[in-house]
Amino acid sequence: MRRFVHGAAVWDVACPQRPSRVAGVTMAGFRVGDLDALRMVPHPAVTLLLDFGTGSPVVDHAAGRQHGGSLVAGPGFGSGGAVWARGENVECVQVRLSPVIARAVLGVPPAGLDGAVVALEDLWGREASRIRERLSKVRSWQERFALTDALIARRHEEGPPVDPEVAWAWDRIVGGRGLVRVDGLAAEVGWSRKRLWSRFCSQLGLPPKRAVKLVRFDHAAHRLAAGEGAARVAADSGYTDQSHLHRDVMTFTGVTPATVAGERFLAVDDLAWPPRASRPSLRRLLSPSR
Repeated sequence: MRRFVHGAAVWDVACPQRPSRVAGVTMAGFRVGDLDALRMVPHPAVTLLLDFGTGSPVVDHAAGRQHGGSLVAGPGFGSGGAVWARGENVECVQVRLSPVIARAVLGVPPAGLDGAVVALEDLWGREASRIRERLSKVRSWQERFALTDALIARRHEEGPPVDPEVAWAWDRIVGGRGLVRVDGLAAEVGWSRKRLWSRFCSQLGLPPKRAVKLVRFDHAAHRLAAGEGAARVAADSGYTDQSHLHRDVMTFTGVTPATVAGERFLAVDDLAWPPRASRPSLRRLLSPSR
């Protein structure tokens, strides 16, 4: 476990020693004594948050809604900067699921999760309580990761897969970091545009055009957080100019690129999600946690 320090925030962060047995799954563990007003920055994955600590994370929406405890959030969750997280004595395993496998793991189509959040209990019933109890009883983070991975693998095996053409289109968008012509995707898989759009939306939970924008934004936001200038990020990330980047960042987060560059949600990623290690390292204070 390592310690993440960002201003007044101090978090303990754990990572699995081995990758998930299911492709499209990454996870990290967090222990936070005081989680104070963390802005949720949209991300192109389905988030599964498994809470098991003595405290409980609370998600606040600008519209006044609140969610506590374990939850599931769809791709783009937090768009507009309208969602914040807080809590005391928070301990949780956070899982990022590729939308390609989310339907199988969650047991429901993700179409209703586009930018939304639901309590895990509403999806899994008593199983949500059982997994919380089991996570709280094991002693180490690696045991928690193994338990979580076994649960995900079982559900994934039992759940329905997405169409290969839909999975291919998603992989093209992610692999191209959002620099993909959406009108060409249907032709490349040999489907009509209407058929691809319909299957993509119903099986992954968001339309292809929004997926492209979200993936492009995610790549750009992490480069901003790594300290790169907005002009260079805009030029390299497929935006027409810096103003275009500014508008996109404002749409997804409600704040300017300069503010996004300092977000804790992005700053912790280099530590919590090792697959991003190819990005420029963030200049944050990281020290071993006892």
